[in-house]
Amino acid sequence: MIRFNAFQMNTVGHMSPGLWTHPRDQSHRYTDPAHWIELAQLLERGRFDSVFLADVLGVYDVYEGSADAALHHAVQVPLNDPLALVPLMAQATEHLGFGVTCALSYEHPYPFARRISTLDHLTNGRIGWNIVTGYLDSAARNLGSPQQLGHDDRYDVADEYLEVVYKLWEHSWEEGAVRRDKSSGVFADPARVHPIRHRGTHYVVPGIHLCEPSPQRTPVLFQAGTSPRGKAFAARHAECVFISGPSQAVVKKSVDGLRGALQAEGRPAGDLLIYAQALIITGASEAEARAKLADCTAYVDLEAALALFSGWTGVDFSRYSPDATIEYLDTDAGRSALASFSQGDPGRRWTVREAAEFIGLGGRGPVIVGDARQVADQLEQWVDETGIDGFNLTFALAHESMRDVVEHIVPELQRRGRYRREYGSGSLRHKLFGRGDRLPPRHAARRISLQPDPMPASETA
Repeated sequence: MIRFNAFQMNTVGHMSPGLWTHPRDQSHRYTDPAHWIELAQLLERGRFDSVFLADVLGVYDVYEGSADAALHHAVQVPLNDPLALVPLMAQATEHLGFGVTCALSYEHPYPFARRISTLDHLTNGRIGWNIVTGYLDSAARNLGSPQQLGHDDRYDVADEYLEVVYKLWEHSWEEGAVRRDKSSGVFADPARVHPIRHRGTHYVVPGIHLCEPSPQRTPVLFQAGTSPRGKAFAARHAECVFISGPSQAVVKKSVDGLRGALQAEGRPAGDLLIYAQALIITGASEAEARAKLADCTAYVDLEAALALFSGWTGVDFSRYSPDATIEYLDTDAGRSALASFSQGDPGRRWTVREAAEFIGLGGRGPVIVGDARQVADQLEQWVDETGIDGFNLTFALAHESMRDVVEHIVPELQRRGRYRREYGSGSLRHKLFGRGDRLPPRHAARRISLQPDPMPASETA
């Protein structure tokens, strides 16, 4: 079965820089609640797994050493909080999941755990968390640090962060702690609610989780890093991974690395779903789809694309000739973004101009064009050749691109038996994996135990 997520951001310009200027694009409505409600209902009609909401806490200021290009071209700025969209869209839907990006580098785990538990309650168990450590120095500066930690150091912090939230979500409140017994006046049994007494290298969290257990307890865990350290992190924690690459060879290399890391961690293959980024441009006929492609391509802004690419990679591409070949540099930004154009496919050498043209329409994934039959053929080939489970679909035009997928591609895949016709019941985790609402007992979150600690009782308040 082929799965779809919708890749979105609470902003004007997400993954197709310049397309906000197209007359039919609706991205300028990003501050309108109706814009997001319409999208959620459209995606649920198309039986999408979830809407995946990206986020950053800084601006793309690597290009020319300034945020001017990002501001001029609306390159992921202005940008609103993704989590605030979830209750809006959840109220208008019944099954659609919500994957929200939150950078753990800039928020203490204790209040964060409460925010996620609250959303899991309010969505009846449809929340997921995209675990990111950040890649913009501008975000670190905005939150009081001169620059972000080194790439691998951020993952070391992330490992402890996950330990803290796992203790809060999975172990602070026992099953049966919540009684709601009006006759006795007992709402919760204190003997079954435990302080986590965490004292680590980066965090000290003595107390109990403020929320009673939500339907999933721990949200569905999304992750996107495919560097060596990122793959090891995904193998330990992730349930869904998003990857990006300009070719099947690049994507397959990432998939094989992730599956190998998962096996080394002792987790079965079915514990991880892998979604590859892609843009679908389609219509009632091939001619209509090709005309849409040509129309959209005319609005791609190459300077905006380079501002975006520079932010992803930490490399100022304004300093390079458009005909210069992209070489790998070891930066503390998003290493996977640069590696996919410099190391991922040994048979291809990308120039700066070629990379900008490629990511200018849909980001770092392929653009799949054609009528419903042609697109379905290509999607099947990508899944069968690379081993991915589905696609994280970007858009060229909001909401036209997603509407075309729902109206043309979903019915064709359903006819072939490669796409579900109805949602399953239960939480997002249950819909994705066909098991209970909770993480399986073999997951790292379930295997953590709360150990007695000599911390004074007064500190557990």
